[in-house]
Amino acid sequence: MKVEVFDHQYQPSGSMELSDALFALDPREDILSRVVRWQLAKRRAGTHQVKTISMVSGSGKKIVRQKGTGGARHGAKRATQFRGGGIVFGPTPRNHGYSLQKKVRRLGLRMAIADKIRSNELVILKDLDLKSCKVRDFAPAFETKGVHSALFVDGDVGDNARQAIRNYRGYDILPQIGLNVFDILRKEHLFLTQSAVQMLEARL
Repeated sequence: MKVEVFDHQYQPSGSMELSDALFALDPREDILSRVVRWQLAKRRAGTHQVKTISMVSGSGKKIVRQKGTGGARHGAKRATQFRGGGIVFGPTPRNHGYSLQKKVRRLGLRMAIADKIRSNELVILKDLDLKSCKVRDFAPAFETKGVHSALFVDGDVGDNARQAIRNYRGYDILPQIGLNVFDILRKEHLFLTQSAVQMLEARL
């Protein structure tokens, strides 16, 4: 698969041959959904917790005598039926993550990239070696092309590129080792540098 290559001012700068095994796939929504759900589950903190009867403050003394009052038989004021009492069967700290096969994760990443190709939302850049970290020296060239939501991926992210891209609302940048399905799908456009493409082909 032969595609056009652009520079960091979005001007044509040659062409590049892409591997069909990596980029010429038919995306499957079920695979993408599995990988995204796995990612979101792993990043949940799982720190939610409520207080049980043993954790709430208050006396454990019996409220009234067991019999003879004509009312219900209650124990401590910390019981669950009273306001301010403990909670029954509430959430406790736990890990929400679960395992997913490596081959499914790799396949999901390949299909996410293929989905951008099918939507004409994948662009190959020659590099991201910016001379300054100013947003005005980088973003206007992409704004004129209608790019307002984009993920930039480079083999080795430089300091100038990181600062210039992250300071622009709607743009984000990752090294190729950190590329993932969720970040690809949540952005409208995907920009890969030539070095990132070569590393991805070797990795996937």
